[in-house]
Amino acid sequence: MKCARCNKRAEIELKYSGEFLCGNCFIRLFEKRVRRNIRSNRLLKPTDKTAVALSGGKDSTVVLHILNDLHKRAPRSELIAISIDQGMGKFQEKSLNAAKAICKKLGVKQYVYSFGEEFGLTMDEIVERSKRLKNPAPACSYCGVLRRKLLNDKARELGITKIATGHNLDDEIQSSLMNFIRGDLDRIARMGAIAGVIKNEKFIPRIKPLRECPEEEVRVYAGLKRIEFETSRCPYSEDAFRRTIREVIDRIEERHPGSKFQILKSTDRLISILRSETRPGEIGRCRICGDLTSGDLCKACQIKREFGLD
Repeated sequence: MKCARCNKRAEIELKYSGEFLCGNCFIRLFEKRVRRNIRSNRLLKPTDKTAVALSGGKDSTVVLHILNDLHKRAPRSELIAISIDQGMGKFQEKSLNAAKAICKKLGVKQYVYSFGEEFGLTMDEIVERSKRLKNPAPACSYCGVLRRKLLNDKARELGITKIATGHNLDDEIQSSLMNFIRGDLDRIARMGAIAGVIKNEKFIPRIKPLRECPEEEVRVYAGLKRIEFETSRCPYSEDAFRRTIREVIDRIEERHPGSKFQILKSTDRLISILRSETRPGEIGRCRICGDLTSGDLCKACQIKREFGLD
C-alpha cells in the first residue's frame, strides 16, 4: 500500500479513517493533533511554567518530547519534569532511570520526590499494610491520591502554572465509562482536557496534551521518533474493573473503528452539560493540610490517618 498523503510506501494503517500512512506523514498527523488539542482547549500560554509529570513510561515521555519542542518556540515559557518515586521495587528503579536519562538527553531539569521521604511509607509498604485493614481500597486508589497530592504540593512550591500528564485517549474514555457505570457524575464533570472545575491558588491545573491520541498511536509515534521509555507495567497498575472496561472498549473499536473517538466526543458533550447545569458542592479546606476538600479531611489525609502517618 502507498501513503494516502505523499504516495510513499505506507507503514501504518488507521482503520478509523481508512487511511494508510508512511512514517513521516503519521508523525505530522500525530503532532498536529496534539497541537490542535493544546490550541483549541487553551492548555498552554506563552508564559507558562509547565511541569511534566514524568514516570518514564511511553505517554509521559512523549508529552515531554513534544512540549520540549514547543517550549523552544516560546522563549518566555519554562519546562521542567517532576518524577515521583512511589517505592515499588525494581519497577520503580527502572522507571526512574528511564526518566532521568530522558531529561538528561533533552536538557530538561528534573525534580524527584518520594513517598518514603514525604509520607513515611513506600507504596510496597502501603500495599503490605493494607492487607491488615478490614476494607482496604485497591492499591491504585492509595497511589493515585498520594501521587496527585505530592505533585500538586511540589509544583506549587516550584511556582508551576500547569502540570502536564500523559493521559491518552484510551485512559480518558476508560475513566469516563467507569464513572458513568458507577453513576459518579461529579467525577465526569471534573474530566476534560484541563482537569477540574474549580480555580483556586491551592490547585495547579492539570492538562492532558495526548487526550485525543489513541494509546497504540502513542506507542507507534515513540517508535518512529526513536524515543526510549520504560516498557514494564506497574505491579499495581490497574484493578479488575478497569481491565474489563478496557477489553470491552477494545472489542467495540475492533468491530466498529472510530468508536473510541465517538466515546470521547460523547464524554465531552456530557462534561459540558454537567458543568453548565450543576453547581459544585461547597468546598472547604482540609483541617490538617489546608488543601481543598468537600469534607473535614482531604483524601490524602484520610489515607495518612488510616495508615498512622499523621
